[in-house]
Amino acid sequence: MTQAGVVEAGTVPSGGALAVRRNLALAMLFLVGTINFVDRQLLSVLVEPIRAEMQFSDTQFGLLTGLAFALFYAAMGVPVAMIADRWNRVKLIGIACVVWSGFTAACGMVSNFWQLALMRFGVGAGEAGGTAPSLSVIADLYPPAQRPLAIGLFTLNGPFGVFVGAAFGAWAAANIGWRGAFMVIGGVGILVAPLLIWLVREPARGAMDAQKTADEALPFAQSLAMFWRRASLRMVMIGSGLAAFVSYGMLNWIPAFLMRTQGMPLEAMATWFAPAAGITFGVGILGGGWLVSHAAKRSPRAYGAIPALASGVLIPTFAAALLVDSWQISLALMLVPMAACTAYVAPALALVQNLTPPRSRATAAAVLMLMFNIVGLGLGPLFIGVVSDALKPAHGDESLRWALMTIIPFALAAGLAQFAMTRHLDRDFAE
Repeated sequence: MTQAGVVEAGTVPSGGALAVRRNLALAMLFLVGTINFVDRQLLSVLVEPIRAEMQFSDTQFGLLTGLAFALFYAAMGVPVAMIADRWNRVKLIGIACVVWSGFTAACGMVSNFWQLALMRFGVGAGEAGGTAPSLSVIADLYPPAQRPLAIGLFTLNGPFGVFVGAAFGAWAAANIGWRGAFMVIGGVGILVAPLLIWLVREPARGAMDAQKTADEALPFAQSLAMFWRRASLRMVMIGSGLAAFVSYGMLNWIPAFLMRTQGMPLEAMATWFAPAAGITFGVGILGGGWLVSHAAKRSPRAYGAIPALASGVLIPTFAAALLVDSWQISLALMLVPMAACTAYVAPALALVQNLTPPRSRATAAAVLMLMFNIVGLGLGPLFIGVVSDALKPAHGDESLRWALMTIIPFALAAGLAQFAMTRHLDRDFAE
């Protein structure tokens, strides 16, 4: 199952051929990643019509969009990433896309909460084969100095997927129904997966690193030990987990907050929220990657300092957006924190790729994404849903406003962890 162990100089394309290969691979991985995020965002946008039909609580919605998805994503993430470190990553991503897209289409056929939860388990298990192997492929297409920006471009699939999911979901709710929305997006993913396998070649491992001999894949225990030995990797796990808790909580609950608490019409979700979310999340992810790519040339401390600064900006601006009473003003104020909440993503993912050996990068990325998904996606939306339900008897529809306010201390903790990481980066990069 393993690929060739030694990277020969002749296997690495040069000049224009390399540029075309890079651009095509990045574009196709971006497209598959976008489908991944559209699948996730659909449920958040369509929550109100689904909830009206199936009568489930905010806590149950938090489970559906968070923990139910994240547990299966995390459970499959590491074993799938270990396969990716030993087998053809492009084929693995294509197979995973077919799996999660099939379960997404099946979401349109359910008749109760537990059936929907089971389909989301399947979506989560399939999507575990998407991001970590994709990051490993990108690391073998770009040299270390360019990886933060390249990974930033790739992870734009998140905000672009949010934009497409919000716009399409709002249109679908009014025209083809929420069931039709899931079936259409699932069908698109099943069609795109074979194109990825056909158009993208598996890159040679370690081709862009100074050392041209590809190492053997590490057992999981040794991959996990890297995060314990290197302080930078330990701190990026903590800081990213807390930042993901905040960003996934915001991403999953802001649409419901604007519609339920602030009175935003569903049609305005497509007209105003979809482009606002897509642009701001994109600015945050690409901006974080671009700033670190440039600032890290002077000092690797940028990998921690820039995300810490973004966390500091998020806190007062998000609080202000929650405290106003108009959805128009709230959405306008929300633009800054929606950009700031994603600035950590590309620097964290690039840091892990740059501090781990080539045949361990998918597994290392999966370990980091355990924090993204268990602490962030799994617990962030669920925490907000539980708090909202607890406050509902006293505050009614206002409960979601105060539930969202409770994630601000987590943003402060994330910023402190990211800043603390800067003390270790010089030494770890030198090693």
